[in-house]
Amino acid sequence: MRRIMNRTALATLTLAFASEAFAVEWNVSVWGKRRAFTEHVEKLAELVSEKTGGEFTLNVSYGGLSKNRENLDGISIGAFEMAQFCAGYHRDKNRVITVLELPFLGVSNLEEEIAVSKAVYAHPAATDEMAQWNARLLMTSPMPQYNLVGTGDPRDTLASFEGMRVRATGGLGQAFEAVGGVPTSVTATEAYQAMESGVVDTVAFAQHAHLSFGTINQADWWTANLNPGTVNCPVVVNVDAYDSLSDAHKAALDSSVDEALDHYLANYGELLKRWDSVLAEKGVQKVEIDEGVIAEFRAKAADPIREAWIKDMEAQGLPGQDLYDLVVKALADHRNGS
Repeated sequence: MRRIMNRTALATLTLAFASEAFAVEWNVSVWGKRRAFTEHVEKLAELVSEKTGGEFTLNVSYGGLSKNRENLDGISIGAFEMAQFCAGYHRDKNRVITVLELPFLGVSNLEEEIAVSKAVYAHPAATDEMAQWNARLLMTSPMPQYNLVGTGDPRDTLASFEGMRVRATGGLGQAFEAVGGVPTSVTATEAYQAMESGVVDTVAFAQHAHLSFGTINQADWWTANLNPGTVNCPVVVNVDAYDSLSDAHKAALDSSVDEALDHYLANYGELLKRWDSVLAEKGVQKVEIDEGVIAEFRAKAADPIREAWIKDMEAQGLPGQDLYDLVVKALADHRNGS
């Protein structure tokens, strides 16, 4: 009897060790709080766990692992296995994907944002640059065109942009600077305080961020149609961590990306549907910018900034023109259904 019990105990212990050996747990560094911007990461964690019977889990941490500007550095040293970051936070570290932050690219919805991001992420120059940080591009965090919230009288002419202190990063910051604005790149989590204290007059965000970071609560007005561009925020994984996954776990992760993005689109779509009611609820004026003003803005910001970006990339040995052309082609292909 004792022998049988010992064998049973040994079998149970062996099974426990075997299960533990196959279990993989990844830490994921994001910031802020759970919101539309992180829904694809949350869905990815859910899908990966389901597909592997709980053997592969993603623990999503909102600011507990790293500051948002340091997530790529954390990935490079293996401090965590997955992270989200925005290109505009450190343009020198992720030069290739800043092509997606050029102003007035003509991207009009989230599906198109995914299409152009996928094309650029798959380019060898993007792969090689991220490899320098021991990072592998996994998926984008598609965001609508940014628009401004501000206090006081609406800024609805180019003349009113002169001297405007605006929270805007990357290509957006350059666009506002081209028409006399004064951009500052405070992080998303610092934007409310910057607006409240008067460090900035306006904040450029996508809708979810105006809600999540509270800038809408400081606002008197919101520009409905300025649409100067957006920021690009990839989700990346540590190369060593990815390479060490079993084939089954890699398949579970890779096959869940499109499903996670579909969930993100559906969730964000619901937010956009109720945006006008949010403005009304908070007493924020919806400002429609005259098309002539937008055309003037585009003329001063789009072409010069794009040409300067291409020249700068080429000078650094990167295929700037090819990358811009790739975005244009990917957008056309998506619209043609190819």
